[in-house]
Amino acid sequence: MCVIDGRGGGLGKRLIQGLRGHVGAPHEIIALGTNETATKAMKQAGASQSGTGEQCIKQTVPTVDVILASLNLVLPGTMLGEVTPGIARAILGAPGRKLLLPLNRAQVEVVGAETLTLENLIGCTMRRVRVLLKSSVSV
Repeated sequence: MCVIDGRGGGLGKRLIQGLRGHVGAPHEIIALGTNETATKAMKQAGASQSGTGEQCIKQTVPTVDVILASLNLVLPGTMLGEVTPGIARAILGAPGRKLLLPLNRAQVEVVGAETLTLENLIGCTMRRVRVLLKSSVSV
């Protein structure tokens, strides 16, 4: 599975820390950053591997079973312009399951989604990862 983040990598760092407590050793966690700062933060949080930039993201996402990121990562131009159309297309076109946290920094509202704190969103994400890991051998 991979975690993708940009800017300072704070969300990705917290997701990886949460994953470390919820997934076993056989599951590799790859950190993909839109910039070096985000990648470094996620690597320090315990990612098995890491990479930076659009090309790395485009090459890696087709190979993973689960992608964890903010909804902003599929909206070109977000994260102060770090999310390119190529990054958004790569994530959306990847065959793996995408768990996107509906953070509302881009003023995009997902109708029907609850407004939760970041802590609650991370908790929901960890529960969903556990369900996916239990229900599918290929994840």
